[in-house]
Amino acid sequence: MAIDEKAVAALEDRTLGPEHKGLPPAAWGRTVRQFLDSEPALDGFETPVLTIDRSAVASNIAVLADWAAASGVRLAPHGKTTMSPQLWARQLAAGSWGLTFATIWQVQVARSFGVGRIMLANALVDPVGLRWVAAESAQDPAFEFVCWVDSVETVALMDEHLRGEPGAARIRVIVELGGPHGRTGARTVDQAHAIAAAVGQSDRLILAGVGGYEGALAHDRSPEALAAVRRYLDEVARLHRELATAGAYSGDAIVTAGGSAYPDLVVERLADLADEQGAQGVPTTVILRSGAYIIHDDGFYAGISPLAAPRSERPLRSAMHGWARTVSRPEPELALLDAGKRDLPFDEGLPVPQNLEGTVSALNDQHAFLRLPGATAADLPVGTVVRLGLSHPCTAFDKWRLIPVIDDADAECPRVVDLLHTFF
Repeated sequence: MAIDEKAVAALEDRTLGPEHKGLPPAAWGRTVRQFLDSEPALDGFETPVLTIDRSAVASNIAVLADWAAASGVRLAPHGKTTMSPQLWARQLAAGSWGLTFATIWQVQVARSFGVGRIMLANALVDPVGLRWVAAESAQDPAFEFVCWVDSVETVALMDEHLRGEPGAARIRVIVELGGPHGRTGARTVDQAHAIAAAVGQSDRLILAGVGGYEGALAHDRSPEALAAVRRYLDEVARLHRELATAGAYSGDAIVTAGGSAYPDLVVERLADLADEQGAQGVPTTVILRSGAYIIHDDGFYAGISPLAAPRSERPLRSAMHGWARTVSRPEPELALLDAGKRDLPFDEGLPVPQNLEGTVSALNDQHAFLRLPGATAADLPVGTVVRLGLSHPCTAFDKWRLIPVIDDADAECPRVVDLLHTFF
């Protein structure tokens, strides 16, 4: 599915400046292309800095693309993880069905780069956003957009907001099934049927499928968590079969689930529904929306993903690292680093030092507390750079407007081979 490659390539013509954290002042006033032509090395950047490993990203894209294809499902990666058009282009080039987003603003950013097929994994009741979708769809009939609905009230509100858009294309919607104590989504299959019926009565909406997010119902791979996710996915499958049997779909159908924690269970429970030729009555595409896989991590996803080492023979690899400098040794077993909450993710686990024995015990806005049991000041002098393993790419990327891509995080002096623009 398309993205405007010229718009993505034009990012290399952007001018660098002091708003780009971590870049050396020598880069200011130069374009990205000009700066990269100078073959910069990471040790020429200021700390703190977040980096992305080129080979790990390439490997991760290939791993999930191949795994999804072998499993019989399509992939619509969640673009909110990186908000980086350069990475979206690589995911689409690897065969992704489309891209997923969480807010209408994110959708609009994607459209500004020509993304042609988008799933908004959320309800869209913002009147300005709805009118924009209607106008965008009318202007470009090739644009494929689908969003979610999880209540009869949502359907009524969408109808109301779209009433003043005569001639606009009808918006395709997916009935979202949730679960007890989960996030959004109808709480029962019966409620989901009522929503589907309301969509069927609408002259502005079309029922496109069913879906939801199983990651809201569990947070580990304990037997209880896996059982809860399986029960939920079985209900999603049941809802789709019942709607198909009832003739609720007017055309092709989508069944979608899957964050980056339980894609194996989505395949186990839903892949059999895939029937894109319609041999079972309704052409059905099963879509996985995993987003974090492209970067993976050394924390939460490393511990829960079925595609992480040692659970997979072809594992995902962490592609992100933080680099921070020791700025103070006020106590023998304590070092303060120059990276904090403004620079590194902390919501799914604190950073972990990778080239020394120690533990990060806390983050302030701009400092990390590195505990070094049994160490002395001579073991980690002021000025020493520490590489950090990180957890949760979604809350790493949003702290950086520009992220250097390096050739090899394990190299003695990594080379910077690209700069990723983010749009948060």
